[in-house]
Amino acid sequence: MMKFIERPYSEREATWLEQSGVHPVLSRLFSARGIHQPEELSLELKQLIPPQQLKNCEAAAAYLADAIKDKKKLLIVADYDCDGATACAVGMRGLKALGAPFDIQVDYFVPNRFTLGYGLTPEVVELAAQRNQKPDILITVDNGIASIAGIAQANQLGMEVLVTDHHLPADQLPDAKWIVNPNQPHCPFPSKALAGVGVMFYLLIALRAELRKRNIFTAENQPRLENLLDLVALGTVADVASLDRNNRILVSNGIKRIKNGLMQPGIRSLYIVASRDPSRASSFDLGFTLGPRLNAAGRLSDMSLGIQCLLTDSNEEAMQLAQELDRMNRERRGIEAGMQETALNNLIDIEVGNQASLCLMDETWHQGVIGIVASRLKERFHRPTLIFAPGEEAGMKVLKGSGRSITGFHLRDALDLVSKKHPELILKFGGHAMAAGLTIHTQDFKRFQDAFELVANELMTEETLERQLVHDGNLPAELIEPQLGTLLAEEVWGQGFPAPVFMGQFEVLSQALIQEKHLKLQLKAIKPNGEPHGKTINAIWFSRAQTLPNPAKLAYRLVTDHYQGVARAQLHIEALDEAL
Repeated sequence: MMKFIERPYSEREATWLEQSGVHPVLSRLFSARGIHQPEELSLELKQLIPPQQLKNCEAAAAYLADAIKDKKKLLIVADYDCDGATACAVGMRGLKALGAPFDIQVDYFVPNRFTLGYGLTPEVVELAAQRNQKPDILITVDNGIASIAGIAQANQLGMEVLVTDHHLPADQLPDAKWIVNPNQPHCPFPSKALAGVGVMFYLLIALRAELRKRNIFTAENQPRLENLLDLVALGTVADVASLDRNNRILVSNGIKRIKNGLMQPGIRSLYIVASRDPSRASSFDLGFTLGPRLNAAGRLSDMSLGIQCLLTDSNEEAMQLAQELDRMNRERRGIEAGMQETALNNLIDIEVGNQASLCLMDETWHQGVIGIVASRLKERFHRPTLIFAPGEEAGMKVLKGSGRSITGFHLRDALDLVSKKHPELILKFGGHAMAAGLTIHTQDFKRFQDAFELVANELMTEETLERQLVHDGNLPAELIEPQLGTLLAEEVWGQGFPAPVFMGQFEVLSQALIQEKHLKLQLKAIKPNGEPHGKTINAIWFSRAQTLPNPAKLAYRLVTDHYQGVARAQLHIEALDEAL
């Protein structure tokens, strides 16, 4: 049974916020999310943490300024997810604006996940060295912090490496020329949540400042790097980076530009193929509509397709590429559904409740979709989940794994502990608290499964394993209006700054199944005195076929539904409190 916990907030802070002009409901929500004073709600670009605080950022910028002046060949080595693709596009567009033109001085390469794997491996370095114009400098985006062997190989071949990354480092750092990563040791940058695209954006800001110092630009004629914020917002949200204030500044300003029609042709085209209105852009669109379409290229084929969609200035080419990405995303959904069905069949004879983790493998599974399936199963069973599929590494048959975790269980640290207890078991791994990837020998799956379960049992408490829903308390029925839904939609919500979920007791007037999988409802809120409120409220519970008891205590999100030009309040149901 799910445990429901009301998110605490400070009444004093909420009152200060309300007195400064913030809506009473938003005042309560902001206080509960760590906003202590009205000044913290300002999300202007001038309030970004300065690049000077990001270790090596200014030195790396001076290094790049010299490279541009000396016409050195630069090659951006990208990752194959949405963060990597947007970081690559930001790097390409930004370096071009700052004096390093496409193809002539700067180009990009994204490894194929199926044949080359993740990061700057020695194989990727060899391919880079064999290009028609051998690069002088390799710039990693959203990868590189773990590429010890690859960077050693680059150094041997006479190519210097500038690492821009945000992943957690291992005990040993690579021997790169410069490393820009807020999570590297002794970096004073206060926000450790920058995504890979955010790190690249910061490097460009520092490079522009360096070029101003060298009188290449003035404050009046310098390139407007804020033109790249739509890409920064997309990569940050799609990578599920925690939305601390610094990231909210980046995302908020990116979304604002999209709403005002100021976006790359590729972003506009992705909105069109998804049948979404960019003038109503939200962080939800970026994470659940655009992000999956861009990721589909890296999951099923080659992320170069997605990067080209973000780089082209041709509306026609952007639309063609976006349509292909949309087709690939539909194909991805079909593969994912089949894998999920197989995974659930594999679990039929397993008492998941007796396990601390889930670790599954199937010879037929698609390597590009294992992360999504891990995420779905983690949500369903509330267990850290690792999904493996067959792969190849340096001509050797291996298993590639992707994992997703639950709150309170640091997945990368758990894998680190497994690797320390069993030094030969994991060939390589990396990631964050909530997501990680790894490679093991095919024959070692059962050994790894047992080792990971033991570590999970050691690290997790009963409380960690208990499914919880943290909510924002009751919303008076008179406030369940489209105006408040619109107000909530205008804020930037996401990881670390969660969208509000309210709890309420309702009389169920009607319930009907639509499309054989969604429950459509009409409700009346029940007042604290037990009487129903006068108005009828529309609601929907996606992916639930089971009917509700009457009355029902429900957790829900308030949204504004636009139907035939009329705005209506609608509740999106998240959970039922069965203890009622």
